[in-house]
Amino acid sequence: MPLLIVTVAVAALMVIWLARQTVNPEPTVQPMTARGLLSNAPEAFRRVTGPQPLNFPQDHGAHPDYRNEWWYFTGNLSDRQGRRFGFHFTLFRFALGALETLDSPFHADQLWMAHLALSDAERGQHFQAERFARGTLGLAGATPERWWLRDWTVEWQADAWHLKAAGEEFALALRLAPTRPLVLQGDAGYSRKGPEPGNASRYYSATRLAADGKLTREGELVEVSGLAWLDREWGSSQLSPDLSGWDWFALQLDDGRDLMVYRLRRDDGTASPFSAGVLVDPDGSYQTLQKHDFTARPQRWWTDQQGASWPVEWQLKLPLAELSMTVEAVFDEQLFTGSVVYWEGAVDVLDTASGVTLGKGYLELSGYAD
Repeated sequence: MPLLIVTVAVAALMVIWLARQTVNPEPTVQPMTARGLLSNAPEAFRRVTGPQPLNFPQDHGAHPDYRNEWWYFTGNLSDRQGRRFGFHFTLFRFALGALETLDSPFHADQLWMAHLALSDAERGQHFQAERFARGTLGLAGATPERWWLRDWTVEWQADAWHLKAAGEEFALALRLAPTRPLVLQGDAGYSRKGPEPGNASRYYSATRLAADGKLTREGELVEVSGLAWLDREWGSSQLSPDLSGWDWFALQLDDGRDLMVYRLRRDDGTASPFSAGVLVDPDGSYQTLQKHDFTARPQRWWTDQQGASWPVEWQLKLPLAELSMTVEAVFDEQLFTGSVVYWEGAVDVLDTASGVTLGKGYLELSGYAD
């Protein structure tokens, strides 16, 4: 569950503030913290307060009555020579309806942001791109069949999502086909993140997508294939105010199982009791996980150029599945440094005792640079 919503909210407010300065040089908006924003959504926004049926394909589209939402792909790819690549693509929607109306003929009540990144494991290179658009004039949006921000698009065609997006030095054109049913996280898609009413999201995942297509980096066209993951969430005021960040693992094991766990970190560094996850069997059946079902402990830290330290190697234990794993970055410098800063990268999964490879996955780390 990539919980990037905190950083998304900050970026959104930055863009809104800059837009207002263009219209009115006398700013009336006081600086807002991400924590305050996410723990106190205006009453105009709907909140997720309990389970309710999810409807597909309708719920693949946008839910504008909620303050925030995302469509989130990650994946591991390789070419015919065995060269390894990782990617992530995320489309974020942020509702502005409860904020002051912009004095502009292009006014919209939704702000959209998209992130695109590619990791080249062999070269240790990380490419990234970021875009913004207001939800007007068809610049960005999401229907059940199509998600887009300008010419970055995801379209559902012939039983698969087709992703096309490009930065200055790299591009992706991938077919992402589900190989098992959707997973409804938490209680039938009701995922609690804290103790207060509304500290929750609607959350579902496609945990194993067969990926194939082409990527370009620095002018070289490469045919690739592999596995990808889709996470979908929406809500308002998801996070309780005592959280400083999160650690999210999405792992695809070679034995056919998929494992997702997220560790919500409190201000004192301990895991929130609302940390959770899911274990998916090869036949598509799954069981939800609670905080007491797993442990995740950092083993090695990497320090970025700004001096922030990120835990890029972990010991992850899931006793009920007899799993004791080392999760380690394919290479350390997979830091996204656009308008928001977070670590999002490809990882290897190893048996802790033997060192035997168990699978691959993606890791997201947030809150360490704040």
